[in-house]
Amino acid sequence: MDDTLKGIAKDVHAVSRIAAVPALLRVLCAVTGMGFAAVARVTQDRWTACAVQDESKFGLKAGGELDVDATLGREVRQSRIPIVIEHASADPALRKNHSPSLHIESYVSVPIVMSGNRYFGNLCAIGRQPASVAEPRILSMFTEFAELIALELGHERRREQEHIALLDERAAGELREQFIAVLGHDLRNPLHAVSASGELLARKLTDPALLEVAGRIKTNSRRMSALIDDVLDFARGRLGGGIEVQLHEVKNIEQALDAVIRELQDAQPHCQITSTISVTRAVVCDLARLQQVASNLLGNALTHGSPALPVQLKAMEDGDEWVLEVWNSGDPIPAACIDKIFEPFWRHATSGSRNGLGLGLYISSQIVKAHEGRLTVSSTREFGTRFTARFPGGLVPTSPLLRAATMGDITRPQMNGHSAAQPRLAIHI
Repeated sequence: MDDTLKGIAKDVHAVSRIAAVPALLRVLCAVTGMGFAAVARVTQDRWTACAVQDESKFGLKAGGELDVDATLGREVRQSRIPIVIEHASADPALRKNHSPSLHIESYVSVPIVMSGNRYFGNLCAIGRQPASVAEPRILSMFTEFAELIALELGHERRREQEHIALLDERAAGELREQFIAVLGHDLRNPLHAVSASGELLARKLTDPALLEVAGRIKTNSRRMSALIDDVLDFARGRLGGGIEVQLHEVKNIEQALDAVIRELQDAQPHCQITSTISVTRAVVCDLARLQQVASNLLGNALTHGSPALPVQLKAMEDGDEWVLEVWNSGDPIPAACIDKIFEPFWRHATSGSRNGLGLGLYISSQIVKAHEGRLTVSSTREFGTRFTARFPGGLVPTSPLLRAATMGDITRPQMNGHSAAQPRLAIHI
């Protein structure tokens, strides 16, 4: 136990948080006829009231102190045995020793002992008049109430420790994410130098073997750049409360999605991707972020899907929403993992691929959320794996009046898509 003044103050506060204590003290006064009951924190030198029921107008309040000798608190602390006094002035020993300083006639003090035999203090009652409090039922009530208070204090301390541990963990998590953000940012410059060197070598060299090395430098630089981008997006999302999007009117979403498909096919000539894009109206979105979603989902499908069948991308209108879907065949995502698939750093436990950090799907879901949409997944052996994102209100109205009302203020940066002036978007992937 912490017997310092600071520790005692914390214990007074802990007792104040136990809702049952005031009722217990009222019961003790009512049953015994004594006008004062209290929970006291007792050290070798101090007696401090933590909770008080004062019907006798002693004037003591929570946080107040009494002489530890006058309360017999030190005796209870040392013996761990209850003290019961029914008629102090009729007892010669009490008249000689304690009665003059106590100014009481009846007194009960029961130790409050917490787990691990840690002494906390006393549950006590004081009366100005004699009282029949030595009966077993009275003493048993005091003892059981003291045990209940000790149990609740233990719960309070555990809750406080858990709260402190949670705050420490959050602080450590924020520090880790800040470190990740700084590291990712600082890695960009040397990586750009490596990439530029690869480009220069590819233009200057003629030896096929050296050209292959230059190509590998360029490929790995692009891969490292993508990993850094994912890390920075993750850090921005965690530290800033979400991924920021800037919404604009995109008149030809098919061209933007085709560019993503071509980029993946250029990087993986063996891959097969088919697309069906039937969005005829302009779309309100952050185009670069939307292409990032499509790229992440297609890359995931190419990595985990069966090479025997092509990956399919579909984009379609659905009322005022538009839907983006990416499908692949192959082994389904285990049912136990479906709820975890959009968590950061999560990857298929059964997948043979260990490329990436497991951030792509998490970042994609956060981008869709920033558009006020929702990214979902279904996966079965029979129907394959399908990612769907829906962006409510993501299509620009064809009516000039509705168009002017909807598009009035969409180019401002948005955090997590929350803005009264911003149209709602919906995407299915």
